[in-house]
Amino acid sequence: MLHYAYRLDEVGKRVEDVLHLETYSKFYGLSSKDLGLYALSEHKIAGAAWLRLLKEDDNANGFIDEKTPVLTIGIKPDFRAKGIGSAMLEQLFLESGALFERISVSVLKSEKALSFFKKHGFVEVENSFGKSPVDGSEVVTMVKELPKERVVRPSDGYDPRRWMD
Repeated sequence: MLHYAYRLDEVGKRVEDVLHLETYSKFYGLSSKDLGLYALSEHKIAGAAWLRLLKEDDNANGFIDEKTPVLTIGIKPDFRAKGIGSAMLEQLFLESGALFERISVSVLKSEKALSFFKKHGFVEVENSFGKSPVDGSEVVTMVKELPKERVVRPSDGYDPRRWMD
């Protein structure tokens, strides 16, 4: 899903072409520093959203501090604009709120991308501009404070066709 999260399909590149992206994928899931979920639609993976705690020397866009995980989210093109990204974020907020006080994300400095994350409670971090490692586009870091809530899972009343543990 990293391929879609970083728009590699739009710029004609592969994950292997952008060495910096290894920070977000190398050994993913083998550490308690990682948390994520994916969405299924029509029995196909439609998207994924994941968090990773990074270190300052990773030089990652979206990095705030070593206690704030960086969010990555990708939706396959056929499943975009159907609410899947919003649904995944809402569940990820619940899950991550049990572990973290806030999360950050690096967002393309475009009206569409900024408004999507603002709609979900993210705010821009002052003087946090950078460049995308994929194509040099301007990016900005945003952060969201997370509520400390009990983790709600699909088996706790959600429609099991909507979520996957």
